[in-house]
Amino acid sequence: MLELCEDYRENVRRVDAALRVDRNYDIIKKVIYLGKDEVTLYYIDGFVDGGSMNKMIIYFLSLQGLGDGSQAAGEASARWFLEHHVPYVEAEVTGDPTQMMQMVLSGTSLILGQTFGKYAIVVDSRTYPTRSVGEPENDRVMLGSRDGFVETMVFNTALIRRRVRDPRLTMKYLTVGTRSKTDIVLCYLDGQADEKYVRHLEQKLQSIDTGALTMGHESLAELLIKQRWYNPFPKIRYTERPDVAAAQVLEGSVLIVMDNSPEVMVLPSTVFDFMQETNDYYFPPLTGTYIRFVRHIVFWATLFLVPIWFLLTKHPEITPGWLQFILPESTGKIPIFVQLILVEFMIDGLRMASMNTPDMLSNSLSVVGGLILGDFAVSIGWLIPEVIVYMAFVSIANFSQRSYQLGYAFKFMRIALLILIELFGWIGFAAGSVLIIVLLATNTTVNGKRSYLYPLIPFNGKALLSLFVRQRKDSNPDSIGIRREK
Repeated sequence: MLELCEDYRENVRRVDAALRVDRNYDIIKKVIYLGKDEVTLYYIDGFVDGGSMNKMIIYFLSLQGLGDGSQAAGEASARWFLEHHVPYVEAEVTGDPTQMMQMVLSGTSLILGQTFGKYAIVVDSRTYPTRSVGEPENDRVMLGSRDGFVETMVFNTALIRRRVRDPRLTMKYLTVGTRSKTDIVLCYLDGQADEKYVRHLEQKLQSIDTGALTMGHESLAELLIKQRWYNPFPKIRYTERPDVAAAQVLEGSVLIVMDNSPEVMVLPSTVFDFMQETNDYYFPPLTGTYIRFVRHIVFWATLFLVPIWFLLTKHPEITPGWLQFILPESTGKIPIFVQLILVEFMIDGLRMASMNTPDMLSNSLSVVGGLILGDFAVSIGWLIPEVIVYMAFVSIANFSQRSYQLGYAFKFMRIALLILIELFGWIGFAAGSVLIIVLLATNTTVNGKRSYLYPLIPFNGKALLSLFVRQRKDSNPDSIGIRREK
């Protein structure tokens, strides 16, 4: 572990060894002479603003010394030099070697001075490689803002603060990971968010013991929540849109903004939160309400439509006369149950293939591949047209909401229903429906006292109504989605 002393030359040697300057081509060591005095700069190439650093170094070369060494030494000398000769807004004096190492490795510049003793100056001259804050591809809107979060945390917090110009907006900085030292910000509106819940989240983040968050927000989510492998329903809602994040903060939610991740965690989360979409609020209340009703009906149909159809094909005697047309005239060469499971796998196979296909070919190949495979399977008798129609509807309807985790949770529940119906008929369908409700009710989330089925359990009539009826903003200015309990 790095420890500094009063001797400047020894400090330079220790920092050289700690940063392994001789083995890392991108860690730059720059010695500058200020008259009779000397300073040494350390920074990582690619993490600093080259233009600003050049100007600062040129300015240092014009100085005749570090100051009046007879009157100031150690921390006093470093602080005097900082106040008089460091032309940077974000700079500070530190005597903590651990902080020095962490700051340098995160992109700041470290200045060791001949008269600074065991203290150093840290200059935040960072400029991370980043992409444009363009609209997220997976969360588009027909109307509204077109910016989105990126992998640089400071940009993401700025996008939120630009929309919430309230002094109560709090951005609390934390680090997680003994080796990665990943930057994390806990964002909330003081007085609007539940104080106990904020403290609960902060304690959980500080208590995480891990080497690195290799997979970003997913690694953090798995450390925050005790996993139950048998429950596929998503635990945390994510968003890539600053307008959604700002709206959730105003509503009382808590955000976790993580460096290197373009997605922001929204807490607490319930299953109904995943059914809220940005488009609902960029249209008038009547249009927004209609879109919301269609989304709920279509998406819940992806869970129950195919199992109910399969149940009716196995028990045609319980099918009403006006629904007889949905029964297939022939079942094909393989059982319908096998056909449905086969198509479930085929859909995922085509989806994975389209993700790995070059952009210019992905749309055409996925559509053509699906048509050719479907037509070929029907012509040789593997599949019947009804199976193709229902599974095509399910595949497309999954995109009525943007959460892949919730879409796959419904897929697993749909497959479980099909298996239970194949084994036990209508009793299996009833048992599967009860199983889905139990899994929803017992899902573990980072929610404090909040149930995963809120506002249904515990019941909140106004909040439940807001799930289906888009309210006017002027009638409820502090509620953008589900009303929060205080």
